[in-house]
Amino acid sequence: MKRAVLYLLLAVTLLVPLVAGAEDAALVARGAYLAKAADCAGCHTAPKGGAPFAGGLGMGSPFGTIMTSNITPDPVAGIGKYRFEDFARALREGVAPDGKHLYPAMPYPSFSKIDDDDMRALYAYFMHGVAPVPVAAPPTRLPFPFDQRWALALWNLAFAPSGRYAPRTDRDAQWNRGAYLVQSLGHCGACHTPRGPAFEERGYTESSRRFLTGGTNDHWFAPNLTGDPGAGLGRLGAADIAAFLKSGHGGGQVAFGSMVQVVEDSTQYLNDDDLNAIAVYLKSLPARESAGAYAPRSLAAKVSAQALRTGEPARPGAGIYLAYCAKCHRADGGGEPRKYPRLAGNPAVLSAETTSLVRLLVEGGNSPETRGGPKREKMPSFAGQLTDLQIAQVITFARTSWGNDARPVTQRDVTTLRHALHK
Repeated sequence: MKRAVLYLLLAVTLLVPLVAGAEDAALVARGAYLAKAADCAGCHTAPKGGAPFAGGLGMGSPFGTIMTSNITPDPVAGIGKYRFEDFARALREGVAPDGKHLYPAMPYPSFSKIDDDDMRALYAYFMHGVAPVPVAAPPTRLPFPFDQRWALALWNLAFAPSGRYAPRTDRDAQWNRGAYLVQSLGHCGACHTPRGPAFEERGYTESSRRFLTGGTNDHWFAPNLTGDPGAGLGRLGAADIAAFLKSGHGGGQVAFGSMVQVVEDSTQYLNDDDLNAIAVYLKSLPARESAGAYAPRSLAAKVSAQALRTGEPARPGAGIYLAYCAKCHRADGGGEPRKYPRLAGNPAVLSAETTSLVRLLVEGGNSPETRGGPKREKMPSFAGQLTDLQIAQVITFARTSWGNDARPVTQRDVTTLRHALHK
């Protein structure tokens, strides 16, 4: 009997570490998934072969370039000495263990909503699932007075929210999951919400009229994600949005600009339940900050179709479109599914902010390359083939054809952006 009890105690003693090890591995794996949802690698990995999470990416801001830090578990160059409390405070409050304030290019106002379980999983992943890199990231050097980090304590007091995400009792679990992902880990508002004069986001939840109505960052315009039927998501279904996040293609839209990196590094790895929850949440947002319109059966749509058939000189830009754009986007602006975006009714084409359209023609671009998605397609730069006036004319043609109704683009718009981009 005693021997049996001893064997049982020995078995339990051996089993406990195995169970604990399995639990730790599961926690690290969950943290890896959450780090994908938060797109940590996208900001904390230098371009052109930088080590994952070792920092060194320069992020443009109105105040200068902010360099991202090394968040690997290296004890000197990275965050290896962080306790859980240090890690949570940095993510939620933007304050490092030494008291140094982080610039709000790090989306700690959104990360303040991350719940405790997810925060512990993230900590486990960064401490035990990420390879340490013993190389310090280049420091951020902003001009005076923006180099005075103590002032960020006042900024936080005035603008940064605090507190975890609180589920709404009048919404179901799927809606709340989508809201949590969008508002916290996904920090969608960091790009898709306009900023105020102090670089503060003009809202952090659907209770704000400016939340997710579009914002410009580093000369890319992140479009309106509310239900606006013109430049927003009003004409896209939830399935289209989920497909777009999964592969960069959905509802005739194709990810471009900085959204390509988000799809490649983050959203393509989310499971279908989370993608659908995000889509359901976004589709629940009412139309706000409306811009542009799309009426494919209007007289204007018929006139533009006729101009494309005849190359009518009275429609500046028609001939340019036929020569340079119609091969991929088609004469009717319909594009090609899962290859080239449609321009007819495209919310990005109808947006009041034309920065992204001009930048695409000046610099070119490419679609995302994802697991199971269509192959990457590239759009060439037209900076060496078209003048600023011609670029303005062809964009204006696309914004006023096939039933699209958006304001014209001027030569000055193009010239100003090219100067800012040094192109």
